[in-house]
Amino acid sequence: MTEAPLDPGFFERRAQARAELDAIDPAKGGAPDADPLRRAWFEAVYSRAGNDPARVPWANLGPHRLARTFVDFQARGLDGVRVLDVGCGLGDNAEYFSAAGAKVTAFDLVDGAVAWARRRFPRSQVEYCAADLLAAPAEWRSGFDLVNECYTLQALAPALLPQALAALASFLAPGGKLLLIARARDEGAEAKGPPWPLPPSVFAEAGRQGLRLLALEDVAATADLSCRHWRALLRLAF
Repeated sequence: MTEAPLDPGFFERRAQARAELDAIDPAKGGAPDADPLRRAWFEAVYSRAGNDPARVPWANLGPHRLARTFVDFQARGLDGVRVLDVGCGLGDNAEYFSAAGAKVTAFDLVDGAVAWARRRFPRSQVEYCAADLLAAPAEWRSGFDLVNECYTLQALAPALLPQALAALASFLAPGGKLLLIARARDEGAEAKGPPWPLPPSVFAEAGRQGLRLLALEDVAATADLSCRHWRALLRLAF
């Protein structure tokens, strides 16, 4: 699976869309708890995009580099591994896991995102659906060997982090693992979100929600990674 080339005006349209979307985001006005899941804003992103991925700030028409390299470095592959992709957006991460042999379920809060992903990948083996992380289908409980969480936690109102981490833990089968990819910040550093980069204390909170940290990478910004990131692998502790 290769990344699609971006057209010459892609980043110009993205910058314009970001400015427009920031202007209608209540959380940018300092009210993250007015709509903690930010459902209305996410729905606006997709409804205003006009089928142009440049206008979806996190859609780069390819898997996130930190998700891609995680998959590429799995010595035993992912054949038959049950993967849940959280906040799937336009589907690029989900499709990359699927191409590696995983059995993937991918969900997004917004119906429009799910419909768009299905249009992009009409022959996909991924099961796409709309769902709420905090009110997920009961049959998902303990149903996955690996959960891929890329950029969802950092997009939620910070007060929701304990609840969201508990939900992620609930999806894991015994011995299951959570791959967490997010923007990073130092403890106590000001977070002017959204998104709200995650501090190191998020991993202590994960521990309180039943997730044991196995590996943590503090990844510096690069040419294709605009800012500092965490890539963490956690295991269900019980």
